[in-house]
Amino acid sequence: MEKLWQMNEVINGWVWGRGMIALLLGSGALLMFRCRFLPLTHAKLVWQKTMGSLFHQRGKGDGVTSFQAVATALAGTLGVGSVIGVATALTIGGPGALFWMWISAFFGMMSKYGEVVLAIIYRRRQSDGSYLGGPMTTLEYGCHMRWLGVLFALLCLFASFGIGNITPVNTITMALRTYVPIPAVMIGIGTAIIVGTVILGSAKRIMRFNEIVVPIISMIYIIACIYLIAVHADHLGSALFSIWDGAFTFPAGVGGVGGFAISKAMHYGISRGVFSNEAGMGSSPISHASVEHVDAVEQGFWGIFEVFFDTIVVCTLTALVLLTSNLLPQNIDGITLAIACFEQGFGSLGGMLFAASIIAFAIPSILGWYYYARECIRYLFTWRWILPIYQGLFLILLVVGAMMDLHYVWELADTLNGLMSIPNLMALVILHGVVVKYTKEYVKSHRGD
Repeated sequence: MEKLWQMNEVINGWVWGRGMIALLLGSGALLMFRCRFLPLTHAKLVWQKTMGSLFHQRGKGDGVTSFQAVATALAGTLGVGSVIGVATALTIGGPGALFWMWISAFFGMMSKYGEVVLAIIYRRRQSDGSYLGGPMTTLEYGCHMRWLGVLFALLCLFASFGIGNITPVNTITMALRTYVPIPAVMIGIGTAIIVGTVILGSAKRIMRFNEIVVPIISMIYIIACIYLIAVHADHLGSALFSIWDGAFTFPAGVGGVGGFAISKAMHYGISRGVFSNEAGMGSSPISHASVEHVDAVEQGFWGIFEVFFDTIVVCTLTALVLLTSNLLPQNIDGITLAIACFEQGFGSLGGMLFAASIIAFAIPSILGWYYYARECIRYLFTWRWILPIYQGLFLILLVVGAMMDLHYVWELADTLNGLMSIPNLMALVILHGVVVKYTKEYVKSHRGD
């Protein structure tokens, strides 16, 4: 087992090296410049077609709605990515990791926008009337590289066992065991039972579950964070300074461009940023591709919103709660640190409420990633018996993941995320001209909006 983790460490170092950082930021920057800074120059239009549209539009028919797709995409990251991922990034990479999260999110808004636009353009209607799409269909029908589409789908299946399974169930275990001495295996079994009752039904059940749970838990968490930051407002200035200072403080003895590329703040900020908002990974476009009656560009706007809400809003609030608490220098893991911050502000009850919120976030995260994997199985196989086998393995790994070491869990998830991003980003770079064309045509037709 030790050799396996050593191998993962080597692969992780290669995957998250200078090449991946350049590809992640470069692909987003390419679209940002060619689409003329769309999130900034057309912020009003993006808002009108996303959150603004919820006040006067309803979903059509029985198909998947845009908001259900967004809720499922956010379910894959909020809580585990935006809370525990941030805490882990700050404890390992220092306060400066948040700065690099912001940088990855700024360009990541356009990466996810482009992914979603392409997923809608190159999706395919299935025999049952539903749509199937994502980087796998984009690679096959847009880039004419079916082998890369198959590779992405396989990597997504493997990633669903990491970021979508082991990581959230491990988070649930850590949260519960902080207050109740329950054996980890029992927590894993309980989680598997809850998840099993949902995934053994239809895919629409997952969408509807996330549509209800994610907005409620998100608002409760945001309000609690704002309160805690207000309580420690006198530490806000020093917290902001530590973010800026830490972003450009590199390991001793390492200088120049090499130090810039391998600094812990940059590495963990960008990798956890991707873990949080999934920009560049290609996972969330899979849920967007299933939406009925939608314009490709307008659905892409939801991708911009996702990254903004997830990283610029939730991740930033989480980080400021941690940094203003003055608890960060302590040598404790991410979830323990987050619980300690809430206990500091709300007492022991606050810690328990935070643990409950994390659990409420983690279940939708598991369901969201199961949905991604389910769609990849639809793409890869025609044999109906494959899905039950995957479901059984997915539930078994929930039990195993509850007992794994937290450090190894995060490192494995990082590696799988990076591998999954490579074919997706290749498609984004190859087809960026298509995204630019659709964007210019849409903006031109909505100049007066």
